[in-house]
Amino acid sequence: MIRLYDYPDCPFCQKVRVVLAEKDLEFERVHIDLRKNEQKTPEFLKLNPYGKVPVLIDEDVVVYDSTIINEYLNDEYPNSPLMPEDSAGRARVRLLEDFCDNSFIPPAGLVLAEMHRADAERDAEKLRRYQGELGRVLGRLEGLLEGKPFLVGDFSLADVAFVPRVMILAQMGIELDARLQNVAAWIARLQERPSVRSLGL
Repeated sequence: MIRLYDYPDCPFCQKVRVVLAEKDLEFERVHIDLRKNEQKTPEFLKLNPYGKVPVLIDEDVVVYDSTIINEYLNDEYPNSPLMPEDSAGRARVRLLEDFCDNSFIPPAGLVLAEMHRADAERDAEKLRRYQGELGRVLGRLEGLLEGKPFLVGDFSLADVAFVPRVMILAQMGIELDARLQNVAAWIARLQERPSVRSLGL
């Protein structure tokens, strides 16, 4: 049985749960409460020396980092492939996933942190700046999606990377620009996937 050390609201854990659902794999979830610093316990640090979720255990294989976990799952369980067969396509997926992890997830986290503050403590200028960064990423995706249903053609790990935060744009106070028709259609296609719906976002 696959075991996933998981925190429900973590976008990186959500990425892995989407892939497990796409592959129709049964797994046991082990809740790691980040608010209680359970990821810093000696037991957990034996699994991941960086003290971060997610961690996946498959029989005797221990894998951490959502990107590496998802590639492992795609290699180990090839049904419903989530990577192109050609090396150029695989490189495009990796570049887009890296782009998401470095340019989309961080400002999204800052937006959510700012929005969770009390009104009196919220910095409206910072919030607009972070929301603007997310808008710029969506603008870039608009061009990449031209003529394609998903980021590299077929649904892939590149799309999975964006799911956790693209699904909650409204919660982050972001109204999709009407000109981003490719992005809007892409998000609608993502919302139709059972694996994405399983996150309950």
